[in-house]
Amino acid sequence: MTTISILDIVEDTTVDGPGFRTTVYCAGCPNRCPGCHNPQSWDIANGRDIDVEEILEVILADPFADVTFSGGDPMFQPAGFTALAKAIKERSNKNIWCYTGYLFEDLLKNIQQKELLKHIDVLVDGRFVEVLKSDELRFRGSSNQRIIDVPTSLASGKTILLDI
Repeated sequence: MTTISILDIVEDTTVDGPGFRTTVYCAGCPNRCPGCHNPQSWDIANGRDIDVEEILEVILADPFADVTFSGGDPMFQPAGFTALAKAIKERSNKNIWCYTGYLFEDLLKNIQQKELLKHIDVLVDGRFVEVLKSDELRFRGSSNQRIIDVPTSLASGKTILLDI
């Protein structure tokens, strides 16, 4: 069985992407960005291992909510999140967003992280930078972070941003 170390699953949130979403907050993040709003997520030991099937049940129980992977950093646990994303796509038409401190271009160089990218729709990438923080930004914390159309970017071979 595949597990993911998570802190929480929050249902019907509207802050982690457009519309109502079920957000999976994972534990473990190597970036440790100063000013992070979730520093307890840095240590993977702060999470609890939950089977992907159990997480999937929560996600599929709400037929109207899309999905967001957040953290921590989901790219720190790419195998578990790939299994979850694949299962979501096989059993629903839910849109999947993923937040990461890594850059999209760097994720493409890692086999496991690139595999996860193949199963998500939108990536919000880049470390949180406190001096670039703005409350006016939608769905991101600092202006250096990008909102990327992953399927189009993978197909075109270049990073395609969404204007949200």
